[in-house]
Amino acid sequence: MRVWFNRTFSSVYAAIGLIREADTEGRFHLIYSNANPHVNAARVAHEFFVEPTGMDTATYIAWCLDFCREHQVDIFVPGKESTVLAGEHARFEAQGTRVLSAGSVASLELIHDKARFYATVDLPLAPVADFRVFEDVQQFDAAYAELRQVHQTLCVKPSESVFGLGFAVLDEARSSAALLLAGEQYHIGLADMRRGLAELGAFRTMLLMEFLDGHEYSVDCVGENGRLVAAVARKKPRKAGRGQLIDMRRDILDATAKLAADFGLNGCFNVQYREGGGALRLLEINPRMSGGIGMACVAGPNLPYIALAGFADGYHTVHVPEVRNGIRVAELTSSTELV
Repeated sequence: MRVWFNRTFSSVYAAIGLIREADTEGRFHLIYSNANPHVNAARVAHEFFVEPTGMDTATYIAWCLDFCREHQVDIFVPGKESTVLAGEHARFEAQGTRVLSAGSVASLELIHDKARFYATVDLPLAPVADFRVFEDVQQFDAAYAELRQVHQTLCVKPSESVFGLGFAVLDEARSSAALLLAGEQYHIGLADMRRGLAELGAFRTMLLMEFLDGHEYSVDCVGENGRLVAAVARKKPRKAGRGQLIDMRRDILDATAKLAADFGLNGCFNVQYREGGGALRLLEINPRMSGGIGMACVAGPNLPYIALAGFADGYHTVHVPEVRNGIRVAELTSSTELV
């Protein structure tokens, strides 16, 4: 069975390796493509192809259709343009390719837009942090005056972003230069922030939120059209270098199962939580594998393989091992020559 992963996040390196490790019968022939000819995942896939660049969305979708036809792809797991491709299943199925999408177009668009997502998600076990939307400095000032009355520390982040880009804790006492020299990552001076917003005028949708100062949890999951098939929850340390703890909290698993059902999640996805004020709060859903997928799989379930084999053969045919709760996991790196 020929499986294609197009250009996606770096976690695909671990995912392809994990699938090959579990696929002892050699059923899956794994293909990867990327615009970068030296990308790490090229080393673990059975076949690698360089993707063209500079295409608009419609042209890229047409290229994907041609690629699947030319290379006789049975299952396509999209990364690049995954939201649009979620609405193109019929075109691929017409030529013999099934597309493994994390959700419907509507669900994926909602998940990627945190302003809309936060306003609509219903999760009593882990409600979202208190937030306000702003798109100019006047809205920021009004939101800050309101939230600051009830929260000691506030933060900002874009409504649409990945990797935490654009997130910053607002510091009322220090300038951004002072924070930089002090080595404070992900912090910005309040006065500097406000001055910059005023200079910009209008800008993309941003969120002002209460800052959650507790532990963060990353939950790597496999879903079957809204049913949670497998999940591994990792508790992240406050200080680097201490690994991560597999912590299968019942409230986290129940909240994650509800999210999977509410948004019809499918295949591999990830949910992020953080504690604040002693309570569990939802940060976001990532409709893709997380960067820590390899650490999660150390605890037992080979999540990328479960997702692929379940999609190929039906999840009733796939064994999901018990999670080794309480173990500590970490990632080790090694160096190599690129050819």
